[in-house]
Amino acid sequence: MSITRRLQLVGCTTEDKWMETALKVAFATSDMKRVDQHFGAAQSFAIYALDQQKVCFVEAVEFGKLDMDGNEDKLVAKIDALKGCIAVYSQAVGASAINQLKLKGIQPVKISPGASITSLLESLQQELREGPGSWLARAINNTIPADPSRFDEMEQEGWEE
Repeated sequence: MSITRRLQLVGCTTEDKWMETALKVAFATSDMKRVDQHFGAAQSFAIYALDQQKVCFVEAVEFGKLDMDGNEDKLVAKIDALKGCIAVYSQAVGASAINQLKLKGIQPVKISPGASITSLLESLQQELREGPGSWLARAINNTIPADPSRFDEMEQEGWEE
């Protein structure tokens, strides 16, 4: 199943410097207010960018109606739509989707049905301010590009067998 509609807001995305360091997270939602969808059958995703001080709605991605039939082909479009996200929050997510998401560096997060997206964003910001937990710390580290000079010191030491 492909994307039927994609709405991107230009407000935050034009702030290049901020977007380079902001973290993107997605929420499986039918109303853009609550997490109320299973990942594989999600009608839409609300995608936000955030840091410790700021939250910005970035885009909404909408899909056609899907059945939870175990057909993994539908996951490709959904996972591709999450490019650049560090996490996706949903009511439930299947094992195959978990594996595919993790391969793309996206942490699946299972949330109680009806959880408020605003509350979840506030919790994430609070966690960033207080020191991120394990999955969030890993996700942040994965967004930092590897320093090409990280092996220079080892090279200067030489190599002996």
